[in-house]
Order: sequence, then structure tokens, then C-alpha cells
Amino acid sequence: MQYVIQVLMDAGSWISPYVGELVLEWESAGHSVQIAHQPDQALPADFCFCLSFSRILPTEVRLQYKHTLVVHESDLPDGRGWAPMTWQILEGKNRIPVTLIEAVDAVDAGPIYLQEWIELDGTELNPEWRLLQARATQNLCMQWLRAYPSIVKKARKQTGPGSTYPRRRAEDSRLDPSKTLAEQFNLLRVVDNQNYPAFFEIRGRRYQISITAEDREDK
Repeated sequence: MQYVIQVLMDAGSWISPYVGELVLEWESAGHSVQIAHQPDQALPADFCFCLSFSRILPTEVRLQYKHTLVVHESDLPDGRGWAPMTWQILEGKNRIPVTLIEAVDAVDAGPIYLQEWIELDGTELNPEWRLLQARATQNLCMQWLRAYPSIVKKARKQTGPGSTYPRRRAEDSRLDPSKTLAEQFNLLRVVDNQNYPAFFEIRGRRYQISITAEDREDK
């Protein structure tokens, strides 16, 4: 069966090229896909997928769809909120879940449909773990659509009080020059060299640095 799909994502988001890949897959399967960056740009459709979308979708917008889906990178209800992948890498976690849920009025509080886990080795920089995040997101979205409508009955409610991460700001990329690189390596792993680069201040001046990794040697 063919469906009309609305995708909502932030303008200029890191996930844009991967959403493009997902759209091509859906369209090759006969579905019709439209992309928007603001809630008031969202058009009626069968389903709406919110992917790297930082806004809360109003109820009146969600009513345009049979289901509104959100992909969130935490083991909900723990880790609701913003930039969960980044916060967990900063916490030193190397096994991070990517969860597909139904959107509800409360942020990241809807029933859980699917979950996939990302395994990190602790060396991945931003482009590398973003790729893993994107692939998991694509897999969950494709899996949900293929399993519809039977998957709706498999949704499970979130249980427990949970926790919430705050938004990250440019200031959160600040390095402490009195600490070693090893102590701050996880911070270097999550910074984006273009959009929110690492920086430090010393002797009254501010310095910006970028980080890249050499290619891994074949074993």
C-alpha cells in the first residue's frame, strides 16, 4: 500500500542528506513524501516523521496524521529532551539506544514502537557517530512503515519518572586549558567543527580549535 508521508526536520540539519536517502527509498516503494522545516509548513498526510526536529509539534498539526513519529536517541523515559546522543557520549556511554515513539503533548513521552542500539568504541568523532545515528534512524523509519498497521498494537508505554536533558549551547563546547586532552576527549568527540567548534580562553584571548581523525589503518 502506498502512503503520503510528511517529514519534519530542522532547516540545515546534519541529518538532511540521510533524510534524502530515506525519501528516495520511500519514493522508490511508491510512497509520496514531502519535507518541511516549520510546523506551519506541514501538510496533511498519512504519517509524519519528526527527524532531528527541535520544535514541539502542536496538537492541531498532529491531528493531520494517523500517526506522528519521533526518533529519539535514549532509553526512554530516561534522557528525554535535547541532544541526547551528545549528552550520553559526554557521560562516557558507548552503547546508546535509538528509539522510535509516537509524538504526544509532553516532550518525548509517547509510547515506544521500536528500538535499535548503537555500539561505539569510544574513538568516534562527530561525523562518525552521526553516521551511525542516521543509519539507525533510517532503519527504524523503514521498519515501522513496513510493519504498519500491525506494529501499532505492539506499542508499549513508557514507565518510570525518567529524566530530561537540557538544550546544548555554543558555550558547551568550551575546553578548560587547565585540563588534559584525555580528560576532555569526549567533549572533542561531540563538537562540530563548523557549527559549534571547540574553543578555550587563555591570557585574555579566545582560541578556536578543530579536530579531525586520521583514517583507520586496515587490520
